[in-house]
Amino acid sequence: MEPTVIATTPFEGQRPGTSGLRKKVRTFQQAHYLENFVQAIFDTQTELAGGTLVVGGDGRYYNREAIQVILRMAAANGVARVLVGRGGILSTPAVSCVIRKYKTQGGIVLSASHNPGGPEEDFGIKFNVAAGGPASESVTEAIFARTQSIDHYRTLDCPNTNLDMVGTGAIGAMQVEVIDPVADYAALMEDLFDFNAIRALFNSGLFSMRFDAMHAVTGPYATEILENRLGALPGTVMNGVPLEDFGGGHPDPNLAHAHDLVALCEGPHALDFGAASDGDGDRNMILGKNFFVTPSDSLAVLAANAHLTPGYHSGIRGIARSMPTSQAADRVAEALGVECFETPTGWKFFGNLLDAGRITLCGEESFGTGSDHVREKDGLWAVLFWLNLLAVRQQSVAEIVSEHWRHYGRNYYTRHDYEAVDAKAAGALVDHLRIMLPALPGQRFGDYTVAYADDFAYTDPIDGSVSANQGIRIGFEGGSRIVLRLSGTGTEGATLRVYLEFYEPDPTRHHQDTQEAMAPLILIARELAQIEARTGRAEPTVIT
Repeated sequence: MEPTVIATTPFEGQRPGTSGLRKKVRTFQQAHYLENFVQAIFDTQTELAGGTLVVGGDGRYYNREAIQVILRMAAANGVARVLVGRGGILSTPAVSCVIRKYKTQGGIVLSASHNPGGPEEDFGIKFNVAAGGPASESVTEAIFARTQSIDHYRTLDCPNTNLDMVGTGAIGAMQVEVIDPVADYAALMEDLFDFNAIRALFNSGLFSMRFDAMHAVTGPYATEILENRLGALPGTVMNGVPLEDFGGGHPDPNLAHAHDLVALCEGPHALDFGAASDGDGDRNMILGKNFFVTPSDSLAVLAANAHLTPGYHSGIRGIARSMPTSQAADRVAEALGVECFETPTGWKFFGNLLDAGRITLCGEESFGTGSDHVREKDGLWAVLFWLNLLAVRQQSVAEIVSEHWRHYGRNYYTRHDYEAVDAKAAGALVDHLRIMLPALPGQRFGDYTVAYADDFAYTDPIDGSVSANQGIRIGFEGGSRIVLRLSGTGTEGATLRVYLEFYEPDPTRHHQDTQEAMAPLILIARELAQIEARTGRAEPTVIT
């Protein structure tokens, strides 16, 4: 079977963002658009020729069609073997797991993560390297550069592959293995966590929980692990069937979009534990009875208690957090005597630290937590970690977190998102702040005095690469901070994210309402950045 060579011309705007190339479905459906980007991967990642590639996605609209395109092109470009999830399904952490377990030469993940799905919504594609994690900037820039000069792509004229039955087939000389998308990942989780202890917790009759899969990719994973292997009651997994449009919902596990789960965790008859994951399975939200655990606190609590789980019983080597994430994990690292790294937003920045053995746990405030077991953040892993702690410590979520605060102090934390803001106005807001930065140190705003102000830059301690302009930081005496940055995960306009935190060591002041406690700092941030005047937004779209 001879490859067909198709003439093409470049498209504008195919530079991958922090998590790959994300656009509206209709953009990807243009003739040659997806093919150009995929060919750019094969042209620049030459180790795939004669190698093994993993392919899967979150099941959103256009997932199946895109996989068929990729399979035909992989065969035409000399890939020897492809592992693809049954039904085209593989969560992002499962892709990383499979890449690492079978030592493949990389993987292609089809997802727009927590963004909505459907014919009028979002789609995405990214390349993961042989270590299992997102491609580095040097790789994504090489792919982008190729998209700007591409003049042809290679494919095969052949029938579609049956993705719905586990087994082995072929496209030309390329072997195609449709694999159980859950099996390898579930086996890894069983190695890391005490399934017997969690099973006993479920069987005690004293514990109630729900996991909201949000009609996204983690439904099959959570059903198999929580209900089938651990014995949670049938129905523990809510919205467990992946749908192309996520049931019309927004698969972002936060207090706004997982409102049904949040309601079940509130009131006198609240569940003991609630958790949710996002579109592609790499994010998590943790709830207790009338209690929300911020992702920043979750990372800190897991780090402080890691030794209570089988996979981390010997302790951790270090912790990394994204710059906007609260400094709660820093206090744990200091107490444990291990390194703590502050990186730019984007999971790829943790990869070098993980591969070098400098860290064990890492996390971002955007509901992402992970460890050295894979090279992606991992939503269900975090949920199982929490269940393991609950089973071992025999305390509630609120008791575990409150005890953590008593020991380390509390970093009050909130994030205000202004979504789909005019991109030009958002850029001007950030540029204005950059101009102000040198004059801010020493200035007083209410009870807060600015200690430092900068545009965060990161020098990778492993390879020496420098990432500049990663977000505005305004730090105050006593540890409070305001951070502002534009997000690269949306497909429409710009998202302005405002992060705020302050440290409270006094246990008698640890249970204030977060928004009320932080009201003065919130007002300072809005006025300092001139948010309403520059964007027309009086209030944020989402508060977490």
